[in-house]
Amino acid sequence: MFCNIVAKTEPADILYEDEEVMVFRNKLTWVPVMLLCIPKNHMTQAKLWTDPILAHVGKIAAYLAAEHCEEGFRILSNFGRHGLQSQEHGHLHMIGGVNLGSYA
Repeated sequence: MFCNIVAKTEPADILYEDEEVMVFRNKLTWVPVMLLCIPKNHMTQAKLWTDPILAHVGKIAAYLAAEHCEEGFRILSNFGRHGLQSQEHGHLHMIGGVNLGSYA
């Protein structure tokens, strides 16, 4: 699915894009702000965390999260079925817009 968003054959609310990274709103809405930051080249979650692109993905994720969640945010990554990973394409979640302590 994320590769289709990168190819622009599937719609998404894209907030940022450069040669290597894309940020868009997650379709899930269990918190007010839920963004996804992905490398545009397909790679697994495990590969993302061992690839030098992670520094760029993380920098963009932190910048956009701060812009959309002035009071604070979390950046997280799910691994595997038990970790609730639903997409094989590596990505970071940026969540916020509410006191996340109330969701713990």
